[in-house]
Amino acid sequence: MRGIRGAIVVGENKKEEIWQAARMLLSQILRRNKVKPEDIGACIFSCTSDLTAGFPATGARQMDGFDKVPLFDTRVPEVDESMERCIRVLLLVDTEIKQADIQHVYMGKAQELRPDLRNF
Repeated sequence: MRGIRGAIVVGENKKEEIWQAARMLLSQILRRNKVKPEDIGACIFSCTSDLTAGFPATGARQMDGFDKVPLFDTRVPEVDESMERCIRVLLLVDTEIKQADIQHVYMGKAQELRPDLRNF
């Protein structure tokens, strides 16, 4: 079992944008790590308190194969000067990929959260 992390910033607090961002982030994580939905033990989303229009998990549920994946949404603690409109995800994945070979995906402005990683 490995954990795969990622994050993305949403343009506006609209449910369609939240859903689209969640799907885009998950698609990149799956593609870059060659993971299939049936390999996922759990998918945990968190989002900042300024994202109130929709659940990221609802967007994920719309993806092929995610009807059986356990999904969970939670809130990021409010911290001074933290990134706004940010969705973070933790996938718990059954994989043989070595820890050092896992590709965590931080997209767009969210790359600032992990400048130590190679990103888009």
